[in-house]
Parts: sequence; structure tokens; C-alpha cells
Amino acid sequence: ATTTVLQTDSLLFRPALPDDLERICTIIRQAQAQMRLRGSRQWQNGYPAAAHITDDIDRGYGHDYVLTQDSSSLTGAVVFDGEPAYAEIDGTWLDQAQRVLHRLAVAQEVKGQGIATEFMRRTMTLARERGTGSFRIDTNFDNRCMLRLLAKFGFVRCGEIHYAGDPRIAFQKIL
Repeated sequence: ATTTVLQTDSLLFRPALPDDLERICTIIRQAQAQMRLRGSRQWQNGYPAAAHITDDIDRGYGHDYVLTQDSSSLTGAVVFDGEPAYAEIDGTWLDQAQRVLHRLAVAQEVKGQGIATEFMRRTMTLARERGTGSFRIDTNFDNRCMLRLLAKFGFVRCGEIHYAGDPRIAFQKIL
């Protein structure tokens, strides 16, 4: 099998634009299908929908990776003013930071090329540039891909939160 080497200098990290909505929705649908095949319940209830992504874009939250050919390969919402669901935690956050990463999804055709790893690196750089000392994130108990990525970056398990009624593992990383 041939392994594609990620050329990080050919990727542009930028806020998502309204013109990106269709591609982002395609990436989200691919991720939903993959999770369903793995037996995961995450994202199987109509979330995230185009309306959620449009709202993030309008609020300036959505950041995605774009290859030099201007084709999005990853989408993720980077939120700097908090997540209401994180107010109640069965556990303890490491600090009172309000920075959150939501909805990380990689396009099917570029999986396994390090895109999510590079996105995390650039998200943390963005956070540091904005004076953020830490980042919070949650995921489903059965999302093995995200759990591996969080472990790789040293996120600490802080407890459990409920997002849209579903229990999720809550993580935080001090930058």
C-alpha cells in the first residue's frame, strides 16, 4: 500500500465561508456514515446539520483546512466564547477557559494522511495567538479515532458532560 505524505505547507487554515457549506456538509455526511458503520451513536440524530454549520460560519466559528486546489479536506468549529453544555460537568475542568473545539471531521479521500493532526496543531497555534491558555473538547465514548487523537495531543479526561441529552467524555488541554 502506498502512503501519501501530508504536505503541510500546501494546506491553508482559514475561516470557513458560505461557499464552503456544501463541501463541509459532504464531509460531515461522510463522517456520520463512517461512525454508523462502526456502530457509533455519535452524530446519528440529525446533528450536525447545515443550519448548525451556517450558524457557525455566520458567527465566525468554522475553520477548515483547504488544500491548495481549494478543496476542503477537514472541517472543525473553533469556538472562543464557550459551550453552554460544558457548564455542568460530572468531574472537574482544569481551568475556567471557554475555548472549545467542535465537529472535527476529515474528508474520506484524505483519511490517514495526518490532516486531523495538522488541524489540531494549527488550532492550538491559533488559540495561543489569541491568548488562550487551554482548550476543551468532548467526544462520544465510542469515537476511537477522536480518542486516539486526543491522547496523542495529551488532552486530559476531565469527566462527563451531556450534549443534546447524550453523555460525552469531556477533555481539556493546557496549552
